[in-house]
Amino acid sequence: MHTVWKGAISFGLVHVPVKMFSATEDKDISMRLVHKACGGPIAYVRQCKNCEVEVAWDDIAKGYEYEKGKFVLFEKEELDALASETTKTIQILDFVDLTEIDPIYFQKTYYLAPDQAGGNAYQLLLEAMRGSGRIGIAKISIRSKSSLAAIRVLDGCLAIETIFYPDEIRPISQVPGLPEKPAVNEKELGMAQMLIEQLTSPFEPAKYTDDYRTRLMDLIGKKIAGEEVHIAPEQQETNVVDLMAALQASLEAVKVTPADGAGAEKPKKKTAKKSKSSAEGTGS
Repeated sequence: MHTVWKGAISFGLVHVPVKMFSATEDKDISMRLVHKACGGPIAYVRQCKNCEVEVAWDDIAKGYEYEKGKFVLFEKEELDALASETTKTIQILDFVDLTEIDPIYFQKTYYLAPDQAGGNAYQLLLEAMRGSGRIGIAKISIRSKSSLAAIRVLDGCLAIETIFYPDEIRPISQVPGLPEKPAVNEKELGMAQMLIEQLTSPFEPAKYTDDYRTRLMDLIGKKIAGEEVHIAPEQQETNVVDLMAALQASLEAVKVTPADGAGAEKPKKKTAKKSKSSAEGTGS
């Protein structure tokens, strides 16, 4: 793994030297823009819109647009001077319960490993946190980006997850078109709750796959092999929704009827096929 950050965890007067590694990787299939006529890749040119000339990296500065077309410029040294020694320290501010944090705050997960002779302090912090059942809320700066972070125990490793500051979370009141507590049909509600119950199972991440990526890689392989590929267009679905019919069809798809109720046995590891009605109900 590539080290993305080195520093220390600080809690109280204790410092734990650590190295940080990204816990996730982007599996998206990268596409390039290509000239159709010759198959050559399209290059991106750093060009000044005023001078209409290509600009070398040495002639580029960072700027903040405070009015349309007006910038204040910053040299790299000026921005570096704003960063203090805390950029190399993960300072734990508080210990809290994980359940108190809404998932909307989480950004990206990293693994932390002991650095230099920090093994004993690392293990001490890990076991103390494991025993307390708490997670640490800290501040960290990665690549000039300041973030809050949550440090927790993940198996035998300390993991850190960057989280948004509160003022970075948009309030729900800004979401347009939310219903104002409309009346819910009790029979439809009961069937919806029954469907949720029948589709409830332990979270097993290994059973979820990126179907689009699989299909795209298959298509890439066929094109490389020179095969002629034809993809049938998807049928357009009507947007007319009969909620009761959609719920009934969904329950039938998982081999449960309203008469069976919650006492019916769940199907074993069987993926329910979506009927047209259930697909329509989901799109409402």
